[in-house]
Amino acid sequence: MPSNTGSQSTVSARSPGSDIELSIVMPCLNESETLAACIAKARAFLTDFGIGGEIVVADNGSTDGSQEIARRLGARVVPVARTGYGAALMGGIEAARGRYIVMGDADDSYDFASLAPFVEALRGGADVVMGNRFAGGIAPGAMPFLHRYLGNPVLSFLGRLFFGIPVRDFHCGLRAFRADAVRALGLSTTGMEFASEMVVRSALAGLVIVEVPTTLQPDGRSRPPHLRTWRDGWRHLKFLLMYSPRWLFLIPGLSLIAIGVLLTALLSWGPVAVYGDVVLDVNSFISACFFVITGVQLLSFGAISRTYAAISGFLPGNARARVLLDHATTDRLALAGVLIAVPGVALFGYALNAWAATDFGPLPDPLIPRMVLGGMTMIAIGIQVLFTGFVLGILKIPTAEKGSSSDAASRFDASPLRPSQL
Repeated sequence: MPSNTGSQSTVSARSPGSDIELSIVMPCLNESETLAACIAKARAFLTDFGIGGEIVVADNGSTDGSQEIARRLGARVVPVARTGYGAALMGGIEAARGRYIVMGDADDSYDFASLAPFVEALRGGADVVMGNRFAGGIAPGAMPFLHRYLGNPVLSFLGRLFFGIPVRDFHCGLRAFRADAVRALGLSTTGMEFASEMVVRSALAGLVIVEVPTTLQPDGRSRPPHLRTWRDGWRHLKFLLMYSPRWLFLIPGLSLIAIGVLLTALLSWGPVAVYGDVVLDVNSFISACFFVITGVQLLSFGAISRTYAAISGFLPGNARARVLLDHATTDRLALAGVLIAVPGVALFGYALNAWAATDFGPLPDPLIPRMVLGGMTMIAIGIQVLFTGFVLGILKIPTAEKGSSSDAASRFDASPLRPSQL
């Protein structure tokens, strides 16, 4: 999607009188050192460009007098009892009265006087406008080294890879959006991962997302920031994975199965010399069998999670997921499990019979251990597939009882195909 790079000079007044076009929402937890500067810049922006707007401070239990500062400067204070960055923002977004909302941290690291590109992009038809600090400029000392060169780039890359979202700065705290569009998403995370949830859920819902350059300055607080690098980084990563069954389960599972099948095929008839004295033998064959079993287990998890996501509305649907719901039935998977397990039982039985023929002594044939391992692997996979079918059947029981299984399946067609979906 295109980026909007409009300048302040392009913004014109559009909401005269008491009409509220723009709400500027600031989450706040003990920000008395910087809150006044943020409010003053936001007020100046609204005045300079003649925009009908309001400033909303979503207070998350400040004990340093931040609420009094906000009220004295004309901001509307919205108390939010539930703690957390995301909780504060959800409270502020719910209370905002503007058609558009700009959210930004109250630590004076973002320039609330330079919101024109965000407003112009919204007026131009965008649903969500993300700030890009890497494009606009990051002042020395404004972003920790790990955040700038590892955390943000890696998580932003994963967001683009998993969901196909053309956003280079996934975690910029300065962003704008249409109030009705974002409220309709039903955002729910209460921590720092709220930043990822907004972008991912917006993309899955088919909202138009653009980026505009913005700047980042060192925050003006004398205390450490609320952000915790490793804890919050993990929460962001966990969220991205949970919303992408394809990358969490399907791709790792298929990769393990491919590696395992290749190795078992190479090692089925005996050891294989790789390089010099390096020889792959029974131990490598065992590892390959575990690769296949683990890969099938991941595919099972993927099928279960995607079916649950469709039935619960946790993720929007698409044609591929519709095929999954239509064809991964309990009957078919149970039959497939039996068809996989029966040859495994036969192979294992043959090996056991060969061992019995030696009075359960040493085995002269080196292929027998491979038959045992191969047979047990097929039995284990067959059991997994069979019981995965029953789990999927259990998930569909509430829908089936209402006589509307086709309605649940139809949810898969509710939104455009996204690369994050199975």
